[in-house]
Amino acid sequence: MKPVFSAGLLLLSACIGAAYLRSSMHWLLLVVLLVCGLAAWGRVCRRPSKAIAVLALMLCMVSVRCGTGAMPQPQPGDPSLSIPPDGKALAVRVVGRIQADGAVNNGRCRSLLAVSSLNGHFSEGRTELTLDSCTTPLLTGAWIELQGEMRRPQAGSHPLLAGADERLALQRTWSRVRTDAIQVLRQDRTPLADARRKIAQRLIAVAGEQQGGLLAALVLGGAQVPLPQSLRDVFRMAGLSHALAASGFHLSVLLGSTLACTRAWPGGLRLAAGSGAMALFLALAGAQPSVVRAVLMGAAALLIRESGHRSRPLGVLLLTLVVMLLLHPTWARSIGFQLSAAATAGLVISAGPMEQWIAQHLPRPLHRLAPALSIPIAALFWTLPLQLLHFGAAPLYAVLSNLLAAPLLAPLTLAAMALALMVLLLPAALASALLPLLIWPVQQLSWLLISLVHWISQWPWAQLLTGPVHPLLVLAFSLGLLLWLLPSSQNLRCLSLPLLLLVVGLQARVQFRDDLIRVEQWGRQWLLLRHRGRAAMLSSHGDELSCRIATRLSHGLGHQRLDWVAVLDPVGTDQQACWNALARTLQEEQRGRLPLSAGQRLQSDGLSVGVPKYHGRLLDVRFGSRVERLRRSDLQPQSGSVPRV
Repeated sequence: MKPVFSAGLLLLSACIGAAYLRSSMHWLLLVVLLVCGLAAWGRVCRRPSKAIAVLALMLCMVSVRCGTGAMPQPQPGDPSLSIPPDGKALAVRVVGRIQADGAVNNGRCRSLLAVSSLNGHFSEGRTELTLDSCTTPLLTGAWIELQGEMRRPQAGSHPLLAGADERLALQRTWSRVRTDAIQVLRQDRTPLADARRKIAQRLIAVAGEQQGGLLAALVLGGAQVPLPQSLRDVFRMAGLSHALAASGFHLSVLLGSTLACTRAWPGGLRLAAGSGAMALFLALAGAQPSVVRAVLMGAAALLIRESGHRSRPLGVLLLTLVVMLLLHPTWARSIGFQLSAAATAGLVISAGPMEQWIAQHLPRPLHRLAPALSIPIAALFWTLPLQLLHFGAAPLYAVLSNLLAAPLLAPLTLAAMALALMVLLLPAALASALLPLLIWPVQQLSWLLISLVHWISQWPWAQLLTGPVHPLLVLAFSLGLLLWLLPSSQNLRCLSLPLLLLVVGLQARVQFRDDLIRVEQWGRQWLLLRHRGRAAMLSSHGDELSCRIATRLSHGLGHQRLDWVAVLDPVGTDQQACWNALARTLQEEQRGRLPLSAGQRLQSDGLSVGVPKYHGRLLDVRFGSRVERLRRSDLQPQSGSVPRV
């Protein structure tokens, strides 16, 4: 089967590579790599020229399909085509249908809207609706009419501040409409959305926002549940984000329990029960990439198992990924798809050999820990390059946190699924009477898991911040890991450590250089000074959004905490905690006086900002041996200059 595996790997590489190409030079590089791979495949696997020609044709078709479909373009009739080319807002009257529930967030609701009428004319496409002064959530299936302003989504002003344009384009949406009021015309029946909403609302109402939200996420996935952002953050820092995202773990718990309960049934009934469990999981969690991948692989494994044959997980994985990308090329750019595919590949390829290696090196009484350790280690190593590429961060205690959380996650997931079925199937009165009694022990387990995650997230350096890593360094880092992890590369393992050390050294050189980074977005400005791995910041505004973006910039650039922050704007009491968590020293405007007067300076070792004694309108910014002189008015906020976001 090695030729089939190699061919599948080439097809998958063609899919993902073509999805990221943006220039003729990129296409030329991809063609060269695929031709070299095709030649190596034909020579090593000793395939006839006819087979090579067939695979070459398949590679061409796959590349064209994924390359043209990864970033879709507006079709005739799309609302975005009515927006003026100069980018000015278009006054519109829109009739459309809500595509997904829009939860209330800071008095505002946001959701995708399928447009059927634009200014009285037929339209076909989607737009992102933002409803200001929103008090009740927008519900899926609601037909609404509104008057507002339509614009094109803006691109991000910095790579760490992802723009709405690419995010919405991947959802086949190229416009945004904003309004203060809507008129609901009618409400369609939406059984699936109603079921998801009912499960989440009942569990949260009985068990609380955090415990109930966690239980709902174990059934529906975090994308379908309004979880507190703080809970998502601590799970990410502990390396347990996969517990909140519907994935293969949740399906394996459900499918394994179903097959165990139907062990004595005939083969046909077992197959029907397993298929029903997977269909229910797909319906409740939604067609997210990780869910679709898990269901397709589970269905293939179930069919092969019930037919009496032995499955080859790597072949099933490659076939599943290629089929998914051919049907939905935009998934190639989905971080969730990439992480799910990499983690599964790590479990299929490396978990077994790693378990044997750990068992050989652990003392005999600890041999039983080998399976529990090998799974998170394999998943972590295979997803680590993607985490560095997309987030510039990695959880330092992920293996230990997964080992400690494993005894809680499986029973919690199974119990949450049982409670969800009870909410859906039992009469409302009976479910209301039984749910508080049955959920109490499960609620205690969820509290224990959340407490464990909070505890781990507070450990020193719980999240290792590396800053943005260049794709070529990520590629070299991946190669170094593969040389160590793949059993077939034992003769080349001596190259792994030098290659990894080289990547670490080059990244450290980037992080320790002196730099001045200026970011402007939504009428706000941030100035980040960097020197020998430390940083400080100037911010034009002190509101909550400015602090959130400042934190994102700081962490995204690899700085856990800044030396100091100077805010040229009063900081409200509610935002003090956010700014104090970001920096050791906070200097803000107070009672109309700016943070610094003429002759004053705010500084730490190698980083400073000051006002020249005789030039009160200027700022001297020092980072290392370099000095920049800026006008204070360029950073000082102007009254009424901040647009609505």
